[in-house]
Amino acid sequence: MSQPIPLSHHDVAHSLALFRQQSPLIHCMTNDVVQTFTANVLLALGASPAMVIDAEEAAQFSAVASALLVNVGTLTRSRSAAMLAAVESANRAGRSWSLDPVAVGALAFRTEFCHQLLNHQPAAIRGNASEIMALAQEAVSGRGVDSRHQSDAAIQAAQKLALQSGAVVAVTGEVDFVTDGQRTLSVSGGSPLMTRVVGTGCALSAVVAGFASLPGDRLIQVASACRVVSLAGERAAAIASGPGSFIPAFLDALYLLTPEELA
Repeated sequence: MSQPIPLSHHDVAHSLALFRQQSPLIHCMTNDVVQTFTANVLLALGASPAMVIDAEEAAQFSAVASALLVNVGTLTRSRSAAMLAAVESANRAGRSWSLDPVAVGALAFRTEFCHQLLNHQPAAIRGNASEIMALAQEAVSGRGVDSRHQSDAAIQAAQKLALQSGAVVAVTGEVDFVTDGQRTLSVSGGSPLMTRVVGTGCALSAVVAGFASLPGDRLIQVASACRVVSLAGERAAAIASGPGSFIPAFLDALYLLTPEELA
């Protein structure tokens, strides 16, 4: 397996232009804490968000949406059934779906459920180092949604998980690493303020789900999603006084970002 190489600015510019052109409809089965913020992030980038949770409706909707996100942050037994129905429906319709394995490794039910989901061909998986290591069945546990490890500690686990699942795996932290098991890209940037507000990681997973649905090289598309969000975080942090002013600045930065300046 190759060592990580930096993501090209031109690739990010191309991916963002394609994302804006296609304006994907992203079905977000995400956690209760971040639904509004996730929707606002997607709208700022030019996508269309939808939050459909009922099992029957979720299965129907995932077949027509551009992409599906499964985020297990506030998982329940009934919600897991709806998520599985949506995933199966998306697969039958040829729609891509992505997984955010929130707190996997720390709690048993969601860990078992996410391992079950791996059998259903996710297009992308986005998590912190501890979550990715646990999903790859490394002997590790996180502290709830917090990672106990730096992202570079999970590169081999991410590569292993990518080969096992067929997904592009993004392990995010101070530096993001995105891999298809054979190739690995590094994505720098972001700001510590992004860890001081609720939902930046979960919203990133929704952006990843949308970019993963685009045509072309999925590895580059997913890595580009990570760079778009990290760059918006940098720009927001440069003008924010703290977490309260960071959120509107972050949404504005996503909205104002152009492919031309990325290139």
